[in-house]
Amino acid sequence: MKKGMVPGQQAIHEFTVTPDMFASFEGQVVHPAYSTVSMVYHMEWASRKIILPYLEEHEEGIGGAVKVKHIAPTGAGTKVKVTAVLTKLEGHLVTTEVEAHNEKGLIGKGEVVQAVLPKVAIEEKILKSGV
Repeated sequence: MKKGMVPGQQAIHEFTVTPDMFASFEGQVVHPAYSTVSMVYHMEWASRKIILPYLEEHEEGIGGAVKVKHIAPTGAGTKVKVTAVLTKLEGHLVTTEVEAHNEKGLIGKGEVVQAVLPKVAIEEKILKSGV
């Protein structure tokens, strides 16, 4: 990992909720609102933006843990802003606190942990998993 990553750094991911982000199972929409699955994806994406400038060519980030509390529903056409803040850097582990807001306020919060590892190590782990 390149030097320079320090706690307090932030990254933002902004988007508008679309029907492909609705809560659905097996192709059936459960309700026309921003899903928790989509929220996790966007929280991971905002967190990834923090590590991207610091990855060496031979490295990649891989998810380690996600904790999320989905607080409020959000419908189609609503603008959402997800902010990740680097809170802890321990060796190859990067921890961020994340919050998602729409125009009315907080809709979700949580924590994302990523591991920065050599690409070769990630490939070996995948092969060992039998995938």
